[in-house]
Amino acid sequence: MSIELLSIMLLIGMFVIATMQPINMGALAFGCTFLLGSLIIGMKASDIFAGFPSDLFLTLVAVTYLFAIAQINGTIDWLVECAVRLVRGHVAWIPWVMFLVAAVVTGFGALGPAAVAILAPVALSFAVQYRIHPVMMGLMVIHGAQAGGFSPISVYGGITNQIVAKAGLPFAPTSLFLSSFFFNLVIAVLVFFIFGGARSMMQKPAALGPLPELHPEGVSASIRGHGGTPAKPIREHAYGTAADTATLRLTPEKITTLIGLTALGVGALVFKFNVGLVAMTVAVALALLSPKTQKAAIDKVSWSTVLLIAGIITYVGVMEKAGTVDYVANGISSLGMPLLVALLLCFTGAIVSAFASSTALLGAIIPLAVPFLLQGHISAVGVVAAIAISTTIVDTSPFSTNGALVVANAPDQQREKVLRQLLVYSASIAVIGPVVAWSVFVVPGLV
Repeated sequence: MSIELLSIMLLIGMFVIATMQPINMGALAFGCTFLLGSLIIGMKASDIFAGFPSDLFLTLVAVTYLFAIAQINGTIDWLVECAVRLVRGHVAWIPWVMFLVAAVVTGFGALGPAAVAILAPVALSFAVQYRIHPVMMGLMVIHGAQAGGFSPISVYGGITNQIVAKAGLPFAPTSLFLSSFFFNLVIAVLVFFIFGGARSMMQKPAALGPLPELHPEGVSASIRGHGGTPAKPIREHAYGTAADTATLRLTPEKITTLIGLTALGVGALVFKFNVGLVAMTVAVALALLSPKTQKAAIDKVSWSTVLLIAGIITYVGVMEKAGTVDYVANGISSLGMPLLVALLLCFTGAIVSAFASSTALLGAIIPLAVPFLLQGHISAVGVVAAIAISTTIVDTSPFSTNGALVVANAPDQQREKVLRQLLVYSASIAVIGPVVAWSVFVVPGLV
């Protein structure tokens, strides 16, 4: 067996093992990096670690650290609760509040699963109280998280833009973000009406009362994430109570956190500062103001995701030096049909991502498209957008962390039904989504 085929088999094996067993795929990737790079190819350690994504590593740690502080000190709760109260009892607006809040949270750098973990218990509890379809509420949260997931300062956006920039391809971070946002927005509109949104628009405004008990134990028992880390329980909220009033009160900690999040957005988007450095600076400043908060926050950093991404991208770097990427790209290019190649990559991303980590897959599949994109026969910006969207819109699958969180927080008597409907929906979106993304973003860019 050639080295190229062996490296591909190892990569496939990682996805299979990480899907079937609670083993961090990043750890598997580092192990395979040693086997392939050191033992088989004979690379020096310095050459192997040249592919380690140090910039992305800092971004992942800093952003998740910052948002852990924001969650612990109640800033995220404050944003959610203030947003919900804007609906003034209009039930039809509640799903859209969940969508927009999820988009804002991930747009400012939170991981998609982290945003869903924060919002899913709230959204599903509202679904119970106001008789909104639980699948619709769950999907609105997930697609909202995906809508903001490719902002220039987000994790997904950082991964994609870094890979494209490193390859020397033309890229447009803002276009990627807007493409994902509006694509998920259109899906959210369809979801809203398919699952009874029109009926909720006819309801009279209702008084916002206390929410029923949430399901923190359901979050803990949800399907383990693809890093082997169980989803963390979310503390219960107390809407419409004295505790709710306290939560809505702006404290000095919340004010400084809001200022810090604004500084992150302005610094990264306006002044083009490094996202990781700005996020870490803001997080350290907040930690200095409240040392007790940072002690708990450091434990909430998504270390499993950091290991996952670092391991996969380092392994892909070894694959590039082994000639695997060129080998696959040449095989794809030999088809002589750029449109077909792009469609196949979109389908590959969608189908595999329904069972594996979208974050890891982005780091693995986009490099495969680079060599044939360098030929200039097709728009690199459009193909990257289509692959990125196809790979992430299937995170609604119950086999992914996001979908599992929705199922876990659904009402007990409806959980099996929610699971079945999510399976049907995810299978449909895995087939239809790539075709639509390809038609919208790739076909018009054929040179």
